[in-house]
Formats: sequence, C-alpha cells, structure tokens
Amino acid sequence: MELFRILLGTSTLLCSLVAGLVFTFAVVIMPGLRSLGNHDFLRAFQVIDRVIQNGQPLFVLVWLGSALVTIASTAFGVFKLEGFDRLLIIAAAATYLLAVQLPTITINVPLNNALQRQELAGLDEPTLLEARRSFERRWVRWNLIRMIAAVVTCILLIVVQHRV
Repeated sequence: MELFRILLGTSTLLCSLVAGLVFTFAVVIMPGLRSLGNHDFLRAFQVIDRVIQNGQPLFVLVWLGSALVTIASTAFGVFKLEGFDRLLIIAAAATYLLAVQLPTITINVPLNNALQRQELAGLDEPTLLEARRSFERRWVRWNLIRMIAAVVTCILLIVVQHRV
C-alpha cells in the first residue's frame, strides 16, 4: 500500500500543478491578453507558447508526469482499492485523461501550433482579426473545460487520499 500512497500523492500534486496552470490561463493570462489589439494578442500568445514548445523541462515534467503518474496510481488503485474508493480513482483518472489531457492534445496544442506558424508581421488588420477569432474563442472555451476537469480531478484525488 505504501507505493500506492506515494503514487497517489504524486498524482495529486502534479494534477494540482496542472490545474493551477490552466486556472491561471483562464482567470489571469487570457483575460489580460484579451485587452490587447489583435497583433499584440497573437504575438504575446506566441511568445508564451514558445516557452512551452521549446520543452521547458519543469513544464514537461509536470504535464507529462501528471498523466503518467495518474495512470500508474489508478492501475495500482484498481487492485488495492475496493468499492467506492476504486470508482473514485477511476473517475479521477478518466476525468483527467479525457477532459484535460485529450483536449490539450487534440484541440489546444493544434491551435497553438497553427498560431505559431503565422507570420504576424506581414498580416493586415482584417487577417489578424480573423486569425484571432479562429484561435481565441475556441482556445479559451476548451481551456475552461480543462480547468474545470482538472479541479474536479484534484478534488477526487484528495478524497481518495483521505479515504485510504
């Protein structure tokens, strides 16, 4: 049971860090960028995203580690836990993987990559506006979904920790 507790604690910590990151984007970064003009908004997001895309080691460790450790703790939990506790850890992992990690891979990262390919300096204002519209609304909506799911995941993992 000790290895399981370590995995569960690590999963809770890393998922909480991810929840904090998507929360910060939802309530600070994107609302702050929203007040910028189209070129400045798009450029600022490119710069922020470039830090992530350049493989910032702590980000990679937390983001990928959260998924891997959550899978590992859930695998152990399926065998170590029973009844409601087993359901809680499965629900936490399913929520995290399907509503945080999957949208990141299938929606947010492709939007980020498309924005990274834009040469903003050569775009006129109508094209900048269209680039922003095609990016911002969808990215913000899915980040809100990721944030809610990440917080729910953390709550479920904390509940499991207190029950075992």
